[in-house]
Amino acid sequence: MTALLFREDAYLRDCEARVVGVDERGIRLDRTVFYPQGGGQPGDSGTLRLADGGSVAIADTRKGDGIDEVLHIPAPGAILPAVGDIVTAAIDWDRRYRLMRMHTCLHLLCAVVPGAVTGGQIANGKGRLDFDVPGDALDKAEITARLNALIAADHQAVPRWIGDDELAARPELVRTMSVKPPVGQGRVRIIDIPGVDLQPCGGTHLARTGEIGPVEVGKIENKGRQNRRIVVAFAGGG
Repeated sequence: MTALLFREDAYLRDCEARVVGVDERGIRLDRTVFYPQGGGQPGDSGTLRLADGGSVAIADTRKGDGIDEVLHIPAPGAILPAVGDIVTAAIDWDRRYRLMRMHTCLHLLCAVVPGAVTGGQIANGKGRLDFDVPGDALDKAEITARLNALIAADHQAVPRWIGDDELAARPELVRTMSVKPPVGQGRVRIIDIPGVDLQPCGGTHLARTGEIGPVEVGKIENKGRQNRRIVVAFAGGG
């Protein structure tokens, strides 16, 4: 079990940690700032800086088998640390911050577009959500304008926790049909953009929507009888 420091502070760029496991699947630490791939958000990349001045390049981060187990995937050919070593785990912050900006933007997209989310993906500079909505109900220019208005309003985005019972009593909070929030541990993490959007999410987010910057809807694709894919990107490459 790894202490997931990014859950409480998504702006942490590094932390000191102890290596607690190394095998062919990856490196496990007792605590980490690296987000493991999940919920449409890619896993972090970065480095583990060693006490002797060396470093291990981390190409990806994935979830392990146990609860809150995180696997730091080394780049091919990397010299691995030993169990017990103290390292400084440092994420590629520029990449992470762009992923955070887009992830929070997609939550705003959920507020703008009605209908259940059937899929989604976040990338460096762009993202997309698929919605279960009828054919001609979506207008690219209108969605772009409403997204940018919510961004300019600089709303807070606050992570907090609710109990499993509260989530069960409020099924409307779950917008995604493809990814269900983890239950059975007594509580579920949610992201609250007051008055705008409220839904379960374990990913990393901005503190305020104004940090997203201007965006534009690139295209709206027909992916089925009622499945519409909306692709969003940072304006001007962001």
